[in-house]
Amino acid sequence: MSDPVVQSVQGETMGTFWSVRAVVPAALSLASRVNDLQAVLDLVDGQMSTYKPASALSRFNAAPGGTWHVLPAECFEVARHALQVARESDGAYDPTVGPLVNLWGFGPDAARREPPARDSIEAARERIGWWRIKLDAATHSLFQPGGIYLDLSSVAKGYAVDQVGQYLDNTGIASWLVEVGGELKGKGRKPDGSPWRIGIERPGAATGAVQRIDQLSQVVCLSGRAIATSGDYRRRFDAQGVTYSHHIDPRTGWPVPHAVASVSVLASEAMQADPLGTLMTVLGPEQGMACARKRGLAVMFILHGAQGLEERLSPAFEAALAS
Repeated sequence: MSDPVVQSVQGETMGTFWSVRAVVPAALSLASRVNDLQAVLDLVDGQMSTYKPASALSRFNAAPGGTWHVLPAECFEVARHALQVARESDGAYDPTVGPLVNLWGFGPDAARREPPARDSIEAARERIGWWRIKLDAATHSLFQPGGIYLDLSSVAKGYAVDQVGQYLDNTGIASWLVEVGGELKGKGRKPDGSPWRIGIERPGAATGAVQRIDQLSQVVCLSGRAIATSGDYRRRFDAQGVTYSHHIDPRTGWPVPHAVASVSVLASEAMQADPLGTLMTVLGPEQGMACARKRGLAVMFILHGAQGLEERLSPAFEAALAS
């Protein structure tokens, strides 16, 4: 058998891009697995997309109130995890926040240039509430109470990363780095024995805006763990001197007022890291860091400070950098 080498393939899914780097024998071609890899991703997208009317999730969202709906096993697993994070966070993270996201112009509807009316916000809040959804694990069923719009976009990409990794494991590929839309997970090591490393850039950092070159980014080893990053630097609008982020606090109906530029979370599984990035952004640097310390979460905040971008790392994240 020929010596192993790193090979790469990529494609598109969920309105973004995916890529796989893997260690395989030189005589074999990772490109021959592209269709299988795409099929894994298409399965997740086909079940959980809110942009596809025929997806299992879209059918649930469009269903009349008072009805139960059997979901595919994968979709049910992701929905159950999202609702668990909502329960554990007392609703600071809520996968039913979609109507508010759409109202603020950050969903499929037209973008906004000014905040919506307060009565419109209150009307949308009437449709929010993770606790209104009932689950039946025995039948993989969800109860639609009426008007609930479940959005799994903050979990599905992470789940897709994990599923691609599982596929690679099942085919005997033991060392890989998978990315879907900025969510990553790595396993094993490269042929030279080095781990998979990724850099976390400081969003919007201009040349000379930081004191040391190592403040431009953190380098994290992903051999055996996943990372998810959530940021405000691409989707926001300004009105009358106020910046409104696409991160909506489901408890208030308004965009989070914090100076959070981005949050990165490390976890053993990408599906775990993905929604925690959203949760930390909603909680903000003070409550979020307190939560991270209490639960032993590896979290890095990048904040808009008076002197530019500032970093705050939880003890678990600092320990991960050193490992």
